[in-house]
Amino acid sequence: MRQPSATDIITVSELNRRARFALESEVPEVWIEAEISNLARPASGHLYFSLKDDAAQVRCAMFRGSNRRLAFTPENGMAVLIHAKVGLYEPRGEFQLVVDHMEEAGEGLLRKQFEMLKQQLADEGLFDPTHKQELPELPQQIAVVTSPSGAAIRDVLHILERRFPSVPVLIYPTAVQGETAALQIARAIAAADNDDNDLIIAGRGGGSLEDLWAFNEEPVARAIFACATPLISAVGHETDFTIADLVADVRAPTPSGAAELAVPDRNDWLRQLTSREQQMQRALSRIMEQLAQRADNLQHRLSRSHPGNLLNQQRQKMNELLRRLASAAKEQVGAERWRLSESVRRLSLQSPVSRVQLCAARLQSNQQRLTRAMRQQLDSHNNRFGLLGSKLHSVSPLATLDRGYAMVTGEDGSVIADSSSLKEGQEVKTRLAKGSFTSVVKSQKKD
Repeated sequence: MRQPSATDIITVSELNRRARFALESEVPEVWIEAEISNLARPASGHLYFSLKDDAAQVRCAMFRGSNRRLAFTPENGMAVLIHAKVGLYEPRGEFQLVVDHMEEAGEGLLRKQFEMLKQQLADEGLFDPTHKQELPELPQQIAVVTSPSGAAIRDVLHILERRFPSVPVLIYPTAVQGETAALQIARAIAAADNDDNDLIIAGRGGGSLEDLWAFNEEPVARAIFACATPLISAVGHETDFTIADLVADVRAPTPSGAAELAVPDRNDWLRQLTSREQQMQRALSRIMEQLAQRADNLQHRLSRSHPGNLLNQQRQKMNELLRRLASAAKEQVGAERWRLSESVRRLSLQSPVSRVQLCAARLQSNQQRLTRAMRQQLDSHNNRFGLLGSKLHSVSPLATLDRGYAMVTGEDGSVIADSSSLKEGQEVKTRLAKGSFTSVVKSQKKD
């Protein structure tokens, strides 16, 4: 190695100055996204900190004139995006960045965007409870908008199969994260809304805020708001909250929770069918008891009334009421039988068939018993009305005339029962069972 000449030797200051010029000419300015550490805020108003990633870090300075424009307060551990000039602090020979612009990055930026969109949509009324729809008690077809390969779809299908397997499920596959996920989800929701679905479940499994971000984007929010089909939002875990949750008709804490909300438990459904059958039987029994009591009351009133037209009118009215009762009972039993048959058909592939058949057999037996009871009631009432009519006829004056007796009346129509009230030459009228005649009194005799 040759010995240096006097012109080859430089000072430390010269070295640092040359290094600074080289850096500034080769890399004049940069954009960097990293995490803040070692943050210091001296009284001068400048900011001094380091930016680091998994493998390295670099010193930074942001002078007071630049940091006055910050829209947030930097903290250690915060992810930021900065614009800076590359340089060297000559007195200490330290490589550094001089930052002139800084903004939040990562989850901090996403949360800021979340709050801004949330406020915008709230002002437009997309979260208004008046727009929320009630979920169907038992959907005829369910649409699931999610990734076909994720854990969420497996959880949803498992729960639906366990609770009510007869309900068909259509899967509308879509990406649930990535740059195009929001538009894909919005299109899938619109497609499910246009098909013959009466409930939609839209969501995905858990993840970071970035993973769930598609459900915080405006296209998804507006697609949910425009959806005429009731929609359950099921995004992430119970602690996760998205814009989609706020717009949806119902928010479920997890995809499994959405499946629980979507359909009832089939065993509970069977118990409800049995309970309705019992309620119908009790209602029919009450109706029969009320009508029987009413028939007794009408019979009592008829027994104290004239035995002519009034009896016939009340009998016709009673027959009409009984006819209407039989017709109403038959229609009600028919309607309940149809509903039960429909439920049995839908549950026949997976529900306990023997229980359903037993319910149908009991319903048929009760219908037959009801029909026999109604017929017995009608025969009993008709027999009682016939007996009462015969009794009333037997004490009627017309029945007396039929036995050969006659009834004598005066000119004023009053019945003459005592011969002493007659005078010679007086005209009297005699009524027989068939016809009448007028005679003149020639004499009268007392018995």
